[in-house]
Amino acid sequence: MPEVTISLSGHEEELAVFGSRDQYLRQVRDALKVKVVARHGEVRVEGDSERVELARQVFEQLRDLYQRKRAITSDEVADAIDAALNVANPEQAGPVEIREGKQIVRPRTDGQGRYLRSLKENELVFCVGPAGTGKTYLAVAQAVSALRRGQIKKIVLVRPAVEAGEHLGFLPGDLEAKINPYLRPLLDALHDLMDYDQIRRYMGNDLIEIAPLAYMRGRTLNDAVIILDEGQNATVPQMKMFLTRMGQNARIVVTGDITQVDLPQETVSGLADAVDRLKSVPGVGVIWLDKSDIVRHPLVQAIVEAYEGSEPARDAGAETKAGAASRVEPSSLADDGRPAMG
Repeated sequence: MPEVTISLSGHEEELAVFGSRDQYLRQVRDALKVKVVARHGEVRVEGDSERVELARQVFEQLRDLYQRKRAITSDEVADAIDAALNVANPEQAGPVEIREGKQIVRPRTDGQGRYLRSLKENELVFCVGPAGTGKTYLAVAQAVSALRRGQIKKIVLVRPAVEAGEHLGFLPGDLEAKINPYLRPLLDALHDLMDYDQIRRYMGNDLIEIAPLAYMRGRTLNDAVIILDEGQNATVPQMKMFLTRMGQNARIVVTGDITQVDLPQETVSGLADAVDRLKSVPGVGVIWLDKSDIVRHPLVQAIVEAYEGSEPARDAGAETKAGAASRVEPSSLADDGRPAMG
């Protein structure tokens, strides 16, 4: 019978990887249908050769979490098992979900399922789609879950300060009061996942930061999830500046709708440009959502359909500058939801 042995470095690592009363060993055994025996600082796994290899990958991931001084919980073990199964059989992968205590966030459409899977598998994810598809909410939910589990030390929520046909500069108040209308949608997503006191405490301890895009210049963000919302309103130089803030153990998510650009007509959208430049880079996920993924009020989908094809066209000069990126449409997707390659 195929078997593999994983050696552990000491008693503390054994306690972390095995779990209280070997609960994590039983969790792996039951999920992967293998025999697991732990003794003398080693874990021996026996069973079907494919399942044995999956178990080895799970235990190696748990060891990596311990060595990076990350807390190991039953949710972490479940995520490691899901990741191993999904890589081995992506077409048979079970539902992806975000578990946070008693709260479970599940995708409500196939597109959202692809998005959540990409958030788990890639270090940089672009999600492009219309309003109401859960782009920001799911990214924030994944980030909050990672923060609470100790996988990261900080969440940074970012938005370009670009007005959608309105001018807010005349509003009274200090800088924080002036930029608050731009950042409000990010706070709304947080309030759906955490209570008010928690948010205030996390922000007061600098565990959650909400800032305009311009405030990212010159920074390097380690051990963080950085989410750029409304990325279509970032210019190409701004997008390059933002993406290069990525430090060690950092993940970046950029969301937006390239049909709703509020930049001047002659300015190229940084989101469309970045998707075109980076879509084939390993570690980068590009997810396209469409009106079938809208999960707000049913009327939102009807509204999106009513406005399709009636948006004012950008001038020819802007179209030429944007190049192929600005002309990518969901109809050109491959079967996996990524842009079809020529």
